[in-house]
Amino acid sequence: MSPVSDGAKLYPGGILMQINHAELALAGAPCLPPAVAQPRWYVIYTRSRHEKRIAQHLQRQQVECYLPLYQAVHRWKDRKATVQLPLFPGYVFVHLALPDRLKVLELPGVVRFVCFGGRPQPLAEDQLERLRRGLDAELCIEPHPFLKVGRRVRIRRGPLEGAEGILLRKKDQLRFVLSLDLLMRSVAVEVDAADVEPI
Repeated sequence: MSPVSDGAKLYPGGILMQINHAELALAGAPCLPPAVAQPRWYVIYTRSRHEKRIAQHLQRQQVECYLPLYQAVHRWKDRKATVQLPLFPGYVFVHLALPDRLKVLELPGVVRFVCFGGRPQPLAEDQLERLRRGLDAELCIEPHPFLKVGRRVRIRRGPLEGAEGILLRKKDQLRFVLSLDLLMRSVAVEVDAADVEPI
């Protein structure tokens, strides 16, 4: 992955671009409803394999974004290499006020905002924050098929403390599956039985 510059922070689990939100304020912001004028985390859908490029474009546009990454091993006949891939292929998280969304939609490779009822739907900040803490702590997190049913548990301690999800068993290991309902995507992380409790 190419280096990140201009004030962006590179975390073990992804790219987080930060800016001064005062620079994004609109002249008419006081007249807007608070829910619209207040910056929130939204999700944009991108063209395939454009996520890292779009994160760099967003930085240049001074839009705060987060692209969660995980490590995967790619094998070829003669070699293997560890690469960083988007945890949610085709998606990038952006933090902005809705009136500023045009500067995102104009970027090459951006398809649309993830919407509900025809309007961009904000993401629950606690879900994103727990995911970020888990990646920053270098937990082994990887994509998992989206789940809605199963034994629901809560993480009792550690970087994902308070997160609720589904407990599965894979071979001899327990795996905690955290789902982002807005994206209909899930990620899985290995956990210890002592760190979870039933809901």
